[in-house]
Parts: sequence; structure tokens; C-alpha cells
Amino acid sequence: MDEIKLEKINKHFGEKQVLSDLSLAVPAGARVCLTGASGSGKTTLLNIIMGLVKPDSGTVSGVPQKIAAVFQEDRLPEYLSAFANVRFVTGKSMPAREITALLGMLGLEGSEYCRSAQLSGGMKRRAAVARALAAESELVIMDEPFSGLDAETKSRVIEVINRLTEGKTFICVTHDPADAAALGATAVAIR
Repeated sequence: MDEIKLEKINKHFGEKQVLSDLSLAVPAGARVCLTGASGSGKTTLLNIIMGLVKPDSGTVSGVPQKIAAVFQEDRLPEYLSAFANVRFVTGKSMPAREITALLGMLGLEGSEYCRSAQLSGGMKRRAAVARALAAESELVIMDEPFSGLDAETKSRVIEVINRLTEGKTFICVTHDPADAAALGATAVAIR
């Protein structure tokens, strides 16, 4: 696995310049939290790393093929249960008992078979985190994974993320600078 390198990244949306000459290197296996004000380009940067958005100029290299993500929106098919959402990314490679255990670790025991449409916002968020953690990946990207979670639940989710992303490259967007320390990550301010 290579170092992820972004060099002199520029991105405009219409007249608004979102990223200007941004360079960043993320060593393989590193943990990074991107912080900054709303509108500073954090989500855009994640989307560029994942290849979902093309920069206007600059280069991106070293991004592994296997990426798991938690997007800013949960992106859970509403007709699927939390269990089925995880099974959707793992196929049969993850035994049912392991999926159930993962959902339980994230506090979703008893709700694994509820359709996503029936889950609260915080429960949907945890189902999205479970789906990303279950996917086979070398790079895990999470955009505001703790939105809608109370302090106790957030602490529990951080513990599970730390355990299940160990050894993987991990990039997270957060508004709370304390999250970087809790995740054992280097904080990088995006301006």
C-alpha cells in the first residue's frame, strides 16, 4: 500500500474556489482527521480522494483500490434493514453472526432487522458506520461519522472504529477537534 499524495489540488464550483493549491500526504496506515469551517472543502477533498470528483488541477496518487466510506448522508437503501445494508457490502464473505455482533457493538442490538426507514438518525448513522467497517478495504473514509450521536454512543462508536480500522489508512472529517485525539489521528486543518 502506497502513501496517498495530493499535490496542488484546486477545485472550483462555479465562481467559488473550494480548494486552493492544497497538498497533503497520508502515509499508508496513517490516521488523519480533517478539520475546518463549514464550506472549507473537507467533503470535496474526500470525494476527490475517492475519485468521485475530479480536481480542476493538481494530482492524486497512491489511493488504494479498496475503499470503504461513510458519506455525509447515510446513503442507506430505506427498504433494507441494518443487517441487510451490511450484508449488501460483504456478500456471503461475512457470517451472519459476525454482522449481528458488529451491529451489537455499535448499539444496534434489537434493531438489526428494522428497515432503515424505521431507524432514528443516530441509528442510521451507526448502520452506515457498520457497513463501512464490514467492507473489505485498505482505506476507510468517514465524513462526519458522529453526527446525531450522543456523547456516550459516540464514545462507543469511536472505540469500535479504532479497533476495526487498525492497520488501515483512515481519513475522517470532523468539526470537533477532540475527535482527532480520541481516534488517535493527526488533525489537519483545511482552509
